Amino acid sequence: MKPRVRKITLLGEPVLRKRSASLRAITPREQRLIDDMLVTMKKARGVGIAAPQIGVGQRLFIVAPGPSVRYPHAPFLPPLAMINPRLLTHSSAVENDWEGCLSIPGIRARVPRWRSIEIEFTARNGRKIRARLKGFVARIFQHEFDHINGKVYLDRVRDTRTFMVEREYRLKLRGKKKSAR
Repeated sequence: MKPRVRKITLLGEPVLRKRSASLRAITPREQRLIDDMLVTMKKARGVGIAAPQIGVGQRLFIVAPGPSVRYPHAPFLPPLAMINPRLLTHSSAVENDWEGCLSIPGIRARVPRWRSIEIEFTARNGRKIRARLKGFVARIFQHEFDHINGKVYLDRVRDTRTFMVEREYRLKLRGKKKSAR
């Protein structure tokens, strides 16, 4: 069966505010779900996507950093599905950086996240993996991990004055100043 692009769940839909259920097995149904998430994320130009973002309350997400219009300085890593992920430990160091979300289109804000983390998850082939992530990849994991726990990045913003519409964010990235009107 060919993967299909799914509708992205938007802020306000209840599934985004509920803790997701653990997956008991990785069946062909879950494999199709992962494939659908991958094509949906790619079409939306995201660097990650969680199952609740396509209306499915399961503890599953994809981490897939790569340079794009939204994240021009992102490192490239092949997409990795993380099933029943766990955050084991984290650094005391925190970085405050820009985030956006496919479920909250058009808005960015600065969000504090731990600089490095140690995690554990099951890969789509059933293998248990333990890893240490840092920087942008750690940020993506924490963002998606929040989704499966019923949170969105807006819940973590410490200074609401950092909110910015996407157009202004892109101008900021290019170093262009906004002209006075």
